Amino acid sequence: MATTWSITQLDYALSQDGHTDVVNNSHWQCVDADDAGNQARSYGTVGIPTDDLSNFTPYADITEAQALQWTLDALGAEQVSAIEAGVAQQLNLIENPTEGSGTPWAS
Repeated sequence: MATTWSITQLDYALSQDGHTDVVNNSHWQCVDADDAGNQARSYGTVGIPTDDLSNFTPYADITEAQALQWTLDALGAEQVSAIEAGVAQQLNLIENPTEGSGTPWAS
């Protein structure tokens, strides 16, 4: 399956440079799943640049697609690829474990 990115929360400054509710942080998650229902994920926070507000979007008008694009741009292509590779690796380890744990007397 392909990874799915989503935004779980946006943080914002109440007032900045004459604008209100200026988004400055994005909390994201990247998820992948297989046909068996196994799921792997990564999540984090990235700062959204606010040094140029010439194309400011009012908070109420921000779409998830727009916030996601800001997030991916802030992370950069190399980091996005690394996160997706890490999630794929997690899923692969779930499907093909290389280690185990437990107590032999409790089997």
